[in-house]
Parts: sequence; structure tokens; C-alpha cells
Amino acid sequence: MSRVRRFLRSNSLSLVFGGLFLGALVGQAFAGLAEFNNQQVADGLATVTFGRYVTSADFAVDVAENWQSEYLQFLLYIVLTVWLVQRGSPESKKLDEQGRESDEKQKLGPFAGPDSPRWARVGGWRTKIYSSSLGLVMGSVFLACWLVQSVAGWSAFNEQQLKQLQDPQSWVGYVGSADFWSRSLQNWQSEFLAVGSMAVLSIYLRERGSPESKPVGTSHASTSIEG
Repeated sequence: MSRVRRFLRSNSLSLVFGGLFLGALVGQAFAGLAEFNNQQVADGLATVTFGRYVTSADFAVDVAENWQSEYLQFLLYIVLTVWLVQRGSPESKKLDEQGRESDEKQKLGPFAGPDSPRWARVGGWRTKIYSSSLGLVMGSVFLACWLVQSVAGWSAFNEQQLKQLQDPQSWVGYVGSADFWSRSLQNWQSEFLAVGSMAVLSIYLRERGSPESKPVGTSHASTSIEG
């Protein structure tokens, strides 16, 4: 097997999702441009080019509000599954394993193997940071996207205000407005529903060969077992 084929096979999941992401983002840009220009024509204003639209606050806020909700979903799932369990779900730890678990089980410090990441072996503050690095990065990306959403949404909101000959609003005023929280909460509720549904439906339903599913013949009560 050639090096290229080996690379494609070993990284096929991330490559496919990366391609789907880029395809959806480009599709959103073209569809958003068409919708934006239709509204411009309806308002008696000039249409904009593709380049101007994808660098506009309208496009930025639509992208950022989706990104932040996705990262919030995974941040909460990563953190909550440390302490909370769901009987029968492969997405849950075993019922008696709540918490951060021992250094031995997590292969930290003196229990680390020769192939363990360096920061898992050295101990001290580096191991503490590395032990929570996934949640820290997910949380940082969520906050960054939420900040971008607030700034881009504020700009887009004030553009609309000026078109309607109304006074613009401050950033602080916008962050406390119904428009900002409507944009946030309409995405959050769908993410929470999807994750909760996955945790519960995977108790009773199966997808043969998927690591997100239990083996087809496993009992409904079996917890933390993946196929």
C-alpha cells in the first residue's frame, strides 16, 4: 500500500468530515449571498458581491453562532460525562466509575507507559493542565466563537437599525438583547436535544460496527460497552 493510500485510510474520518465541513460552508456562503441580495433588492438597495458578503457581519454571525453551539455541546458532554452516568448507554462510563479516576487507571506519572504523552508522565502543573486539556480547548473555542458572534451580530444588528432610521445600540446593550439570546438559545436547545437523544437512543438501538453503538447482541442494561 502506498504512503498516500495509507495516509488516506488512516485519516479517512477526519478527511471526510473536513471535506463535508468545507462543502457545507461554501454552500452556506452561496445560499446566504442569494438570500442577502434578495433582501437588498426588496429594500431597494444595491446587491453585494460574493467577496463582500463572506467578509460581512451577516455571514460572520451566521457561522459563529453555529460553531459556538457545537463546541458548547461537546464541552458540556466531555465535562458532564466525567461525573454523570446513564445506565445502558455506550456514551456513559460504568455506573460505579464517576469522577476523575485514579492516576493508575489514567496512566499518569509513575503509572505512565513508555508511549504515553510527555505531559502525562512529567507530573506537576503540566500533567494537571494536560489532564483537562480537551475541555480547556473546547471551552476556549466556544468562548472565542461566542465573542465573534456577539461582535458580528452587534454589527449586523446596527446595520439593520440604521437602515430603519433607528439609533444603533452599544455592544453591551446588544449582548443583553433578545436578538442575541434568541440566536444563541435556538442553537443550544437543538444541540442539547441531539446529545441527549444519542445517549438515550443508544441504550435500545444499534448500528453494527459503529464505535458509538453497543454490539448488536448486547443487552440494553449493559453500560459503557462499545462495538
